[in-house]
Amino acid sequence: MTHTTLPAEVLLRAQALLASGQRKILGIAAAPGAGKSTLAEGLLLALGDKVQVVPMDGFHLANSELHRLGRAGRKGAPDTFDAAGYVNLLHRIRNQQPGETIYAPEFRRDLEEGIAGAVAIEASTQLIITEGNYLLMEDGAWAGVRALLDEAWYLDIAHSLRHQRLLERHVRFGRSHQQALDWIEQTDEPNAIRIAATRHRASWVVQS
Repeated sequence: MTHTTLPAEVLLRAQALLASGQRKILGIAAAPGAGKSTLAEGLLLALGDKVQVVPMDGFHLANSELHRLGRAGRKGAPDTFDAAGYVNLLHRIRNQQPGETIYAPEFRRDLEEGIAGAVAIEASTQLIITEGNYLLMEDGAWAGVRALLDEAWYLDIAHSLRHQRLLERHVRFGRSHQQALDWIEQTDEPNAIRIAATRHRASWVVQS
């Protein structure tokens, strides 16, 4: 996605967040496969060095910890992330001091693990875009996220397209066709239902 393919209102709303010249945090929430990271990257391309993307996915618990907790089979569910760590990062971003660099983790799909300190957030960056599934949840530590976002968008997409994207993604990263279908049914879709129930907490719904 490039800025030429972004809907005009998406770009205008993001530019409005930059207009004050103050640090702002934009959250983009959506179900798995909806295109959150694509939208965030499109805004990054369009707005350049005024923007930085800090995904929620860096806070996946390590695979070893998921196995210890017995949660590896539903990786991606709300309790398979360090939600409190993510909220703490957002607090730090909101209160970042001039000249301070804050480091955030990044999730690597090729490794299926988070990498600590992979994203350097500079104090001079005006707009931080954070994207993930559970930004609008009201349960547990997740409940602290919404108040730290200046604006929260919910990205809506046709179920059939989202399902197809998930299937292609899972196969691309090593699952068989049937394994991918099983994972979507048993893990992705229950999560999607949970996420859809948080849609009302968004500032704006983006139709994709």
